Amino acid sequence: MLSDEKIELRMAELRELSATYAKAYATKCYLEEFKKSKLAILQKKYEPKHKTTAAQEREARADPEYRELLDALREATEQSESLRWQLKLAELAVEIWRTQESSKRAEKRGYGA
Repeated sequence: MLSDEKIELRMAELRELSATYAKAYATKCYLEEFKKSKLAILQKKYEPKHKTTAAQEREARADPEYRELLDALREATEQSESLRWQLKLAELAVEIWRTQESSKRAEKRGYGA
């Protein structure tokens, strides 16, 4: 059986992990939204040279600034997903522990303890 101290230590770790996940997820969401703004800003930059919207968008998407943003979004998504799965695995571990404890209690009742 887990001691109260070990449970509280694990809960503190999970609280910290969830705070880190929240920040990573917020960064990912921000970058997803900023991607739209960045594309518009870059299209405006290419407007004098390219008259059609399609040409402006093509140039904007090829711009190094836009590609840097995509790289940052990829990294933010990777970090966010990694943290999300760590939390999910922690939840599964709790469910497994609860099931095991329930089984132990049922077994004790079966023996009249």
